[in-house]
Amino acid sequence: MTAHIYQFQTLNVDVSADGVARVEVNRPEALNAYNTQTWTDIGRCFEQIKHDGAVRSVVLSASGRMFTAGLDLKEALTGPLGKRPDSGDDAARRGYYHRLFILKFQAAISTIEECDKPVIAAVHGACIGIGIDVISACDIRVASADAYFMVKEVDIGMAADVGTLQRLPKVVGNNSWVRDVCYTARKVSAKEALDVGLLSRVLPSREEAMTVAVDTAKAIAAKSPVAIASTKHLLNYSRDHSVREGLEYTALWNTLAHNSHDMAVAVMSSLKKQQAQFPNL
Repeated sequence: MTAHIYQFQTLNVDVSADGVARVEVNRPEALNAYNTQTWTDIGRCFEQIKHDGAVRSVVLSASGRMFTAGLDLKEALTGPLGKRPDSGDDAARRGYYHRLFILKFQAAISTIEECDKPVIAAVHGACIGIGIDVISACDIRVASADAYFMVKEVDIGMAADVGTLQRLPKVVGNNSWVRDVCYTARKVSAKEALDVGLLSRVLPSREEAMTVAVDTAKAIAAKSPVAIASTKHLLNYSRDHSVREGLEYTALWNTLAHNSHDMAVAVMSSLKKQQAQFPNL
């Protein structure tokens, strides 16, 4: 199989021999604010990872002082968000294409969730606006103690529209808290984020958070890739369906997945008290 090459303008990507992909947003001069190129790169990167059998898990982080300052407002002012309607504009026609733009933006961020490889977000410093959209699409979130979080969109006169309002309530399971932070755009500390379930761990430093994220990714990568991809897919499906629907779909899914050789390898390795070795997906 041909090795995948990851080259993006705003991302650094490295895939280790043990199947862990490290994806780093790299716009430190702009505080990792997301411009069109950034979210386009995110979409292309995670779509590529989905089809790369050598990747078994992903760590998503950012360079520089913070995870992200949010949307690149300088670029936004020159785009659809910054344009005032002219008296001669047809609102319906303009809105039609603006909707397509938003859907394209949403699809790019959703590739994180739709990627069958678990994605672990390692957050440090500020995680503002679109940063919440991004991390809520991830499977696991860890952070350094200096991290803080803000659903900032109301402060620029809009509702969050690329995933926060849909995923965050299901991530934390506390509707009152979600409405509080989304209506007020207040600053949420790492400790508070841990308490409500947005984070699974808070570490003293950025380096320690990254170490935990990578170690978790390595532990996942050592498992059967069929089992891991199946588990992520079924968790996502069951989240959005009833228990009965989830069970019926799981039964159907596993009629195929149970044919994997990985089950026999895992059982024999367990009996022999050996580390199982699984081929790439």
